[in-house]
Amino acid sequence: MGALHAGHLSLVAAARAQNSFVAASIFVNPTQFGPNEDFANYPRTFDDDCAQLASAGVDLLFAPSAVDIYPPGNTTFVDPGPIATRLDGASRPGHFRGVSTIVARLFSIVAPDRAYFGQKDAAQVAVLRHIVRDLNLPVELIACPIVREPDGLAMSSRNRFLSPAERSRALVLFRALTAARELADCGETRAEALRAAMLAVFAEDPKTRLDYAAVVDPDTLLPLDNIADTTNGALLAVAAFVGRTRLIDNLLLRPAAR
Repeated sequence: MGALHAGHLSLVAAARAQNSFVAASIFVNPTQFGPNEDFANYPRTFDDDCAQLASAGVDLLFAPSAVDIYPPGNTTFVDPGPIATRLDGASRPGHFRGVSTIVARLFSIVAPDRAYFGQKDAAQVAVLRHIVRDLNLPVELIACPIVREPDGLAMSSRNRFLSPAERSRALVLFRALTAARELADCGETRAEALRAAMLAVFAEDPKTRLDYAAVVDPDTLLPLDNIADTTNGALLAVAAFVGRTRLIDNLLLRPAAR
């Protein structure tokens, strides 16, 4: 959706390394925003984005208008089903319907062999894998690692909304995830205990409003009881409001060795 940063450019680098031709799209998609969300204020830095993409080696930029994507009288949307109601889908009803619709349309127009998405939007990655599989879309979906600031904050276009004080407080998301990961590294497998570790860190900063802290299957987004019982590993996922800005972050725990 534009407002590019090093996380986005890492997707370009991955695509550049694996393909002979790289296309990027910029489109602030209105259908994935709720009525009280920040569509009107979402950062738009198109000229700077174009310069960054050109420097990164993008061959084609597709930047359609809203009417190009949603022609007058449009009534067709892609509904991903129950998976769209989990994590961010529970907090933002209709969000993943909008995401699935725009991505399916971009795939139809551009017809890529591979598509690269950031792991920071882990729920989005799971939903898109779901629709690619269910609709037999001829594209390989590749998730690329989260790119972080030196202090651990996950890069996000919305970080620019944070005041200096809020920027410091935003580190609570990564601290909470790290606390749960360290507990898992010490042998704790109960999802309830890992979640409690995250909640304890958030409790230290009452100014930050927690949306969710969850331990889920990374493919289905369903809650786990014990991370030792899954062959998919586990996703530690958090979302919180720092000031008026909603931020998300996550860590993947790899499957336990059998």
